[in-house]
Amino acid sequence: MKRIAVIGAGPAGMLAAAYAKTDKTEVFLFDRNEKAGKKLYLTGKGRCNITNSADRENFINNIPRNPRFLFSALDGFFNNDIISLIESQGVRTKVERGGRVFPESDKSSDVIKALLSFLAKRGVKPILNTRITSVGSDEGGFILKSEDVDTMRFDSVILATGGRSYPSTGSTGDGYRFAEAFGHTVTKTVPSLISLITEEKWPGELTGLSLKNVTLKAVKGGKIVYSELGEMLFTHFGVSGPLVLSLSARIADDPPGTKLFIDLKPALDQSTLDARILRDLAANSHKQLKNALLGLMPSRLLPIVLGLAGIDPEKTTDNFSKTERRNLVNVLKAIPLTVSGTSPIDEAIITRGGVSVKEIDPKTMESKLKKGLYFAGEIIDVDGFTGGFNLQIAYSTGVAAGRSAAIINDEV
Repeated sequence: MKRIAVIGAGPAGMLAAAYAKTDKTEVFLFDRNEKAGKKLYLTGKGRCNITNSADRENFINNIPRNPRFLFSALDGFFNNDIISLIESQGVRTKVERGGRVFPESDKSSDVIKALLSFLAKRGVKPILNTRITSVGSDEGGFILKSEDVDTMRFDSVILATGGRSYPSTGSTGDGYRFAEAFGHTVTKTVPSLISLITEEKWPGELTGLSLKNVTLKAVKGGKIVYSELGEMLFTHFGVSGPLVLSLSARIADDPPGTKLFIDLKPALDQSTLDARILRDLAANSHKQLKNALLGLMPSRLLPIVLGLAGIDPEKTTDNFSKTERRNLVNVLKAIPLTVSGTSPIDEAIITRGGVSVKEIDPKTMESKLKKGLYFAGEIIDVDGFTGGFNLQIAYSTGVAAGRSAAIINDEV
């Protein structure tokens, strides 16, 4: 009986363990947490964005880091496969904006229950509250040690320990240390899908304010690197929200210096917006601008915008010049901010970087340096944008690793 250890009971580890289990294998799924799939509880704001319904080409276009590495894994297990698996366990799914797939119940716990049910049917029970502290090897195979057990022996090991993001869920970088012990290269790890810190301090005055149906544009090195319509919000130190998280993946390797421009009125061109302002002024004659223009934007934002346009908010509509109006239009169409950095990596949704894909077989997820050692999920140097892409990477690489580890040498 081939003994296989899977370290990490997140989505990659659970799928790896399930597909590694056959009538000729014994699978041990270890996790340091008190429950499996702990990070899944956080995805999709607690709703679990299971995957994305994009076709293969569009899916690959949403993988900014080493997309070609995933071709075989996605061919072997794609979005339709995980949807079928989840639904086979009694959890119905739905597709929302941008192809995002969620459970109909909007409860991430239902997805975790489905995965655990699938694991149980495959004959695997997670071994929880068990932190693996080292992974070594000798001629007899792999030697694992935990905080409670000195020596455990296995024929194969699948590392699905995640990255460095959300360490409270167990992703503390242990897997990188295990990989390096076998000579693997771990590329620089940086936060991705993360809030951005700005040089300007005024966003802190608007903490918690959400902007909907705005366009966020980012310019780096004189080139537009991102421009999307959606929702964002201000934080104590800068900006966050869906638009910002998506942007952060585009600039994860070098965020500082990126110029941001927020278009508060993307549906209006400058002349139409100017006409709208004139109507507001006419309807509020003799009033101070800080009161006359409240229909244009949230009240908390108005003094900031007027300040950026160099306009005295105490001035009355009667004294509002054409030049000042033009300045206001320009700011409303492009509120400027400059990125100085990101929030800490332990607040990131995912980690960019990890075990070099050059040292992993893309078909099997097996190490090219150590036979019998496999990788799955966020530990690998590949990541996607928001929208369910990263979870699908976890499933696909997990299934590939599990299937490959299950193969008995004399069957090849």
